[in-house]
Amino acid sequence: MKPLFTLKDVSLYYGESQVLKNISLTIDKGKVTSIIGPSGAGKSTILRTLNRMNDRIPGFQLSGEVFFDDENLYNNGTKVHLLRQNVGMVFQKPCIFPKSIYDNVLFGVRHLYSRRKHEFSQIVEETLKAVSLWDEVKDKLNQSALELSQGQQQRLSIARALAVEPRVLLMDEPTSSLDPTSTCAIEELVGRLSGNLTIVIVTHKLDQAKKIADDVVFICEGKLIEHGRSENIFSNPSQQQTKDYLKWHLCKC
Repeated sequence: MKPLFTLKDVSLYYGESQVLKNISLTIDKGKVTSIIGPSGAGKSTILRTLNRMNDRIPGFQLSGEVFFDDENLYNNGTKVHLLRQNVGMVFQKPCIFPKSIYDNVLFGVRHLYSRRKHEFSQIVEETLKAVSLWDEVKDKLNQSALELSQGQQQRLSIARALAVEPRVLLMDEPTSSLDPTSTCAIEELVGRLSGNLTIVIVTHKLDQAKKIADDVVFICEGKLIEHGRSENIFSNPSQQQTKDYLKWHLCKC
């Protein structure tokens, strides 16, 4: 199967600081790909490269090519707003607007996606059901989303991203600040979404990557060290640097 994303010899700079170093990588359609590595390795930078979230960072420069299907994302003709409709993103901390739960779900729909108003209620219900939030909030859709728990807010952030029917969901450590129950709910959600949606998730939790990922990418100091099936990476990595990182992480835990 043809990869959904292809990175060819990608290097990325913020001013004189090089963050990514000659990264070549493919990401398959319909799979969960987890990016692991130590802090400051460039994991989140790779994620933001896939929907051009780096563009407005001062000093940003990129060399190499990043393809989404057959489109080079860094061509001048790329329509970034359409790219971000197709490639949604969920951040480490829930990104909630000071609006109602109902309006949070529909924010992207109203700005990016042409749907008729009579469809809005159905979109809200179906999307909140997809993230297992409907039963918890169906009687308070007009209340402020800021009143929700942090775990509920994160699921609402995912619902807002899903409402515009993206092909890809990028997730940057989405459970790092959540309690174990909320973390489990997000992991189960990723499992349900996989197959129909391509998911790329950055995580520091190796047990989480092992649990939910089909493929794993190990990044260190801006370099791609190893990329392969999750079971192979965790049971028999081919690179000594990967072995050392996994051993260090297990000892730390």
